[in-house]
Amino acid sequence: MKDVAARAGVGLKTVSRVVNGEPGVTPDTERRVQEAIETLGFRRNDSARVLRKGRTATVGLVLEDLADPFYGPLNRAVEEVARAHGALLINGSSAEDPERERELALALCARRVDGLIVIPAGDDHRYLEPEIRAGVATVFVDRPAGRIEADVVLSDNFGGARDGVAHLIAAGHRRIGFIGDHPRIHTATERLRGYRAAMAASGLPVDESWVTLGPTPPAPVAVAARRMLSGPEPVTALFAGNNRVTVTVVRVLAAEPRPVALVGFDDFELADLLRPGVSVVAQDAAALGRVATDRLFQRLAGADLPPARIELPTRLVPRGSGELPPAA
Repeated sequence: MKDVAARAGVGLKTVSRVVNGEPGVTPDTERRVQEAIETLGFRRNDSARVLRKGRTATVGLVLEDLADPFYGPLNRAVEEVARAHGALLINGSSAEDPERERELALALCARRVDGLIVIPAGDDHRYLEPEIRAGVATVFVDRPAGRIEADVVLSDNFGGARDGVAHLIAAGHRRIGFIGDHPRIHTATERLRGYRAAMAASGLPVDESWVTLGPTPPAPVAVAARRMLSGPEPVTALFAGNNRVTVTVVRVLAAEPRPVALVGFDDFELADLLRPGVSVVAQDAAALGRVATDRLFQRLAGADLPPARIELPTRLVPRGSGELPPAA
């Protein structure tokens, strides 16, 4: 830093202000300092910065599976907001395993991240209480924390599912199947609740053989869909509880001799190019990431706020599959 200051003809404090993005430096002076930094190949000593400020300028993100299309935009949004605050993002996937989530979160805390954003796999987050008391700002996304009070940013899973099923009912369907994720997952139970609410609001009974909650790899989802589509009174429409389920159901329906209506929760790539296009309840994954990270940096800036539950709206996107009438 001394070499940069000498080459730019400024003091050490001025170099520090430029490096750390602090105000009080004229554009011409900032330009000279930046030119000196580039010429000399200067790199900020983050270890010294940590000792001086007690912050690492890093944020940890624990999500379910980065390979899932839903989490890509969310991850990118978190990274962009963190970058705007001069922070680096470190992430890891829990693979929907509560113990792995716990190990990842605590490993990130051990590396002294300033804050954590967690998409919960488990239902007990008391293990994070000591870290939160120690100053690690923590925000949960997509699902609420278990057994602790903490900030959470959610989609309106109940309302979105209710609207999607009501859309199928409006097309004339009375026997509608629901295939969702594990019942221990908050989003799965909320979407099932929305399904039941829509059916009840229209005075329609729900045969429990029309409802399946469980693992969502292709094989068990396909079995569940084919079972609902067979028998003397098969369902005439399906509501898929997430994008993985929807993709498998699309494959199953391609082999069906009769048209079956479909609405899926979560949009997915190429859904609009299928024939018919797949109607979906879309949630804004990027907005979830942005809002959660903004909340995190409010806490890091010292905002004394009570834990908040922030719920973002979903949007029904009709494309054709949800508008198919019951087969004659």
